[in-house]
Amino acid sequence: MSHRLPPLIALRAFEAVARTGSVRAAGDELSVSHTAVSRHIHNLQNRLGVAFFEREGRGLTLTGSGERYYQKISRAFEAITLATSELKPDLPTQLDIWCTPGIASITLLPRLPDIESYLPGCDVALRPTRRRPDLAANEADAEIVFLFDGEERQGYHVEVLNRPRMFPVASPAFLDRHGPVSSVDELLKLPLIHEESTSQWERWFDHLGRSGPLSLRGPKLWNGQQTIESARLGQGVAMTGSLLVDQDIETGELVEILSTNVHLGSYCLVTTKSRSVTAPILALRRWLADVLE
Repeated sequence: MSHRLPPLIALRAFEAVARTGSVRAAGDELSVSHTAVSRHIHNLQNRLGVAFFEREGRGLTLTGSGERYYQKISRAFEAITLATSELKPDLPTQLDIWCTPGIASITLLPRLPDIESYLPGCDVALRPTRRRPDLAANEADAEIVFLFDGEERQGYHVEVLNRPRMFPVASPAFLDRHGPVSSVDELLKLPLIHEESTSQWERWFDHLGRSGPLSLRGPKLWNGQQTIESARLGQGVAMTGSLLVDQDIETGELVEILSTNVHLGSYCLVTTKSRSVTAPILALRRWLADVLE
């Protein structure tokens, strides 16, 4: 195998696809067609004799070799980008981040002081909200949001931060009252706690082959954090992701129901394309990679 560097354009295509999780999004970012991106990935894999991606539903996921290669390649590209950004080192005095409430309150808020080491001299304003900011009008600098598979933010830079496994949880007290749940049919008979609408549960059941009209009982709450708290209080079964309830499961406050491996989408960092290559957003990305790993 040759030890010469692969073509830079192929490495850029690989890094962009690995980061965004989408050939089309990588093409938009690089201002080339998705066909060209696919060709660069194909040629890179053939040159190195390694498969970097595998299909998962409608998207792509990294293989073990792809993940290891991406971690090293991405650091090299970040170093180049940061070096270029530092030619104009003016940092904003405040970075406004809008974030889905569950991730903001449960995952990011306890670690917020740590970001000071990534962004010295920059105040971070973290706003938990379900409302989407107008990034083009500078309503916020960045958005952290859960995007379902197939849901795109056209015209923006979208980077996948974490693709959580989604599963139902309930409190031990609730299960004591209702008994163990060993099938989807038994689960459907229980009160289900919904995040704003029944759509998340419907998508989850659809992944398990239960499509079509479903009678889904239970309250509709405003956000994921409230659904988790409702489940913790024994009011029903909540649909959630591993990022939000791993600690509750470890302490025994919540119990995972059934054993499934369903992914409905990803937590993503969304910025304008021009802001995505600035030093503050790159630093924010590194912090989020550490927090959401």
